[in-house]
Amino acid sequence: MFPTSLKPEWRNGRRDGLKIRYSKGCVGSTPTSGTNMDTPTLTDVNLRGVAQRLIEKRLRRNSETLKQLHIELAVLDEQLEALRDDAREKELRSLVSETPLALHEFRDAQKHVDAVEDQYAHLQKSIRDLTKDQDDLLDKLGRNS
Repeated sequence: MFPTSLKPEWRNGRRDGLKIRYSKGCVGSTPTSGTNMDTPTLTDVNLRGVAQRLIEKRLRRNSETLKQLHIELAVLDEQLEALRDDAREKELRSLVSETPLALHEFRDAQKHVDAVEDQYAHLQKSIRDLTKDQDDLLDKLGRNS
């Protein structure tokens, strides 16, 4: 042993070696023979419930996003129709007047139409992707039930 002046001041609680000794013995991380691993445990049931709640939460969020995208798509559709009408009118003016200014106005209006059409296509793709994701989540929810 250490003399009292050289004795360490800290202790980790173990005084009998590196392992804590059990008089009865205990099971390690490997299950003992005869343990049935096929029956669902309470943890499995809890995890299924958690997974189901997470899927339901994602479905609700997905549904709200889809509603917003459909509203945005309807507004964009109205704007696109107005921009197309304006571009057709300016195209007709440019053909009749044959001035560089009228042609410039038509090209500018057509650029706006093209940009809004790109945004419209992007929204449609987002709606398709979210709808597919929603279908996948519903399939998962059906399998977990």
